[in-house]
Formats: sequence, structure tokens, C-alpha cells
Amino acid sequence: MSHRYFKSEELLERALKSIPLGSQTYSKSYTHYPFGASPYFIKKGQGSRVWDADNNEYIDFVNSLLAILLGYNDPDVKSAVKEQLELGTIFSLPHELEIKVAEKIIQMVPCAEKVRFGKNGSDATSGAIRLARAYTGRDRVAVCGYHGWHDWYIGSTTRDLGIPEATKQLTHTFTYNNLDSLEILFRKYPNQISAVILEPMNIEFPKDGFLKKLKKLVHEHGALLVFDETITGFRFAKGGAQEYFNVIPDLATFGKGMANGYPISVITGRTDIMQLSEEAFLSFTFGGETLSLAATLATLDKITKEPVIDRIKESGKKIMSETERIITEHSLEDLFEIKGHPSWSFLVIKSFNNYSTWEIKTLFLQEMFKRGILTVGTHNLSYSHSDQDIKKLIDAYEEVLPLIKAAVVNNKLDQLLTCKPLQPLFKVR
Repeated sequence: MSHRYFKSEELLERALKSIPLGSQTYSKSYTHYPFGASPYFIKKGQGSRVWDADNNEYIDFVNSLLAILLGYNDPDVKSAVKEQLELGTIFSLPHELEIKVAEKIIQMVPCAEKVRFGKNGSDATSGAIRLARAYTGRDRVAVCGYHGWHDWYIGSTTRDLGIPEATKQLTHTFTYNNLDSLEILFRKYPNQISAVILEPMNIEFPKDGFLKKLKKLVHEHGALLVFDETITGFRFAKGGAQEYFNVIPDLATFGKGMANGYPISVITGRTDIMQLSEEAFLSFTFGGETLSLAATLATLDKITKEPVIDRIKESGKKIMSETERIITEHSLEDLFEIKGHPSWSFLVIKSFNNYSTWEIKTLFLQEMFKRGILTVGTHNLSYSHSDQDIKKLIDAYEEVLPLIKAAVVNNKLDQLLTCKPLQPLFKVR
């Protein structure tokens, strides 16, 4: 066991005896963090920082896979939750907070006319697909990006163990920024595709009016357009990526940061489609759980009243421009690339000189963790990230990225690793 991560590794050993993967979330498990060079358990968070089980402090650029939008332990959210906690968390009938949050979402989101709540992004995307199938009377779905763990989607990926073959055959993938790849599906399955679901953006910006043309194509073929805004919602703009790109879908799903870490998700869209949820069964015992609703209302109020989105965007611009500068100054283009939107950007790590992406990423994570930066190679920003936090990240890049180049050019990467390299993983995007 490593000295720096002794307690984390001890907890992992214990967890694996009772929990598959030692974690409830695949992307938080040891498969994503190299053993001997990584923390595995976090004890507490405050603002932009977290402390692991060994009391090592980090600036967090993972932010619970983008579930933290304002920062850990945000005082306004905490106050709202504490106030509601005194009144109760779940009841035998609905609570007024359900109405208030629904009305707030309708006020903020362009496509929103009616609203239903879930707990995870997967709840919302699965609900949206059920509604689309009910509305169109069609079974097939076209997908692009990551949309959760339920059968209808995950059966289209390599993580398809346990998914019936009949279910797999109803979901078809297409390529972002490539209309032809979707047109092929419409021609192959005429009048059979109920919905086209995609993240309006992840690593690439839409090109040549892609989203507008996509919407036109989808409607020409009688299908519904669903934007999965689990991440982009309330991050790209107050009304999500649909407001940012001015392309309004028929349905949209939201989750992640909308409650700053409390479990909630949303299906919303046109009334005529949403109204079918009275017949197509969408029902959650904890859909009206009040602590998450109170947290959501406080978070959305803060987004409305304070420059949350602008600050995140400006921080992201600094990261992207400074990272680009480092890449250029040190001639690192063959190894690294910065892509994505400023509020959610990606440091792309490439294979180089007989070293795989996973081997290089292992050294990257090892060295970033040493320097007090919690990262998975993305910049998942929150309102609490300060200029000093951004500077610390860039200072770490100034050291680590050239170090990696020297290691791979001189075939010494193995000598620098204090752990076994990561293995190729299920890629969600």
C-alpha cells in the first residue's frame, strides 16, 4: 500500500468485500483511478476543494461528475435544505415545492411546458424515450452520446451484458456533426424511429448548423427530437444548450448540477407529449422528495440572480487558452489537445511512441494528484472555482505536460510510474 493513499486503499480493500467495484458509480471506481497513485474515498468538500480519506487536499475539477455546479456545501443550498429538513423529506401527498420547481424550470427552459421529476439522469432519458414511443407509436431510437444505464440505451454499447437481444436491436447509433449517419438510419428504418436523442454538445461544437439541420431532418421523418441536457443544462446558459444554440427540442432531460449535488432529474417538453405521462407509466416514490426540490429551487434561484454561468464560462476560457498556450510553447500537439465548451472542456490525451492513451493518462493522473488537483482529464467547473484555483491547475500543467512528453519521447514512462497502468475502459462518449 502507498503511504499517501494508505487509508483510501484500506477502505477500498474493505469495500470490495461487500460492494462490486467498491463504488456505486462506475466512473468513481478503481477502474478509473490507478492503484497506488490515487485517492479512492473522499471525506468532505467545501467550495472548490475536497479532502480524501487520508486528509490530502485537492482542488476538485471532477465535481462529482458535474453534479456540483455552485461548489461543495454552498451556503444558500444548505440553508434551503436545512429549513426543509425541519418540515419533512417525503409525504403521503405532493408538496408545494414540486409546483414551484416545475414553474421555475418552465420559466427558464425554452422547450419546457410541463415537467416531471426523477432521481438520476437515466430516469429522465428513459422516461423521455418512453414518452416518445407512446406519442409516435414507434419502437426504434437513434442515439448519439451517453444517456445512462437503462436497457434501451446501454444495449447499444460494449457494456451490454444482461440486455435482451430484442432490446438491443431497437437502438441505433449515429455520429455527431454527421447528418448522413442519421439519414442512413431513417432510410433503413422508414417510419420506425420514434426519437432521436443526443447531447446537444459534448467534446465538439455543432458545425455548419448541425443542430438546426438535425431538427429539420428528425421532424421530416415524423420522429421527436430529444436533447439530453443532463450536463449542458443550467451550465451552458440559464435555459441550457437549447437556449445557447437556439435550437428547441420536443423534449429535454436535465439533472447533474441542477440541485448542486442533491439527487434529482427532469423530463420536460411540449404539453401534448408530456401529458402522455398520465398514461405511459412514469412514477417515482421519491420523485417529490423535498430536500432535493428545495436544493434545486435554491440552485436555480442563484443561477438566475448571480453570474454563475458567466463566471464558470470565464474560468473555462482561461483554462482553455492557457492550456493551448502550454501545448503550443512546449510542442505538445502530438500528445495533447484541448476541446469542448469552456464550462465543460476536455484535455484529450493521445497515444504516442508505442505508449497507449491509458498508459499516458496513468502518469498524468499520478502527477496531477500529487500536486493537489483532482481530475479525470476534464474541467468540470463550479461557481466556487477561483482565479487562484485556475492558476494552480495551469501551474500543474506547466510541470506535468512537458514531463510526460519527456517520458514518452525518451521511452521512460514506465520508470516514472509508481503503479500499474490503467486498462482500456468502457468509453461513454
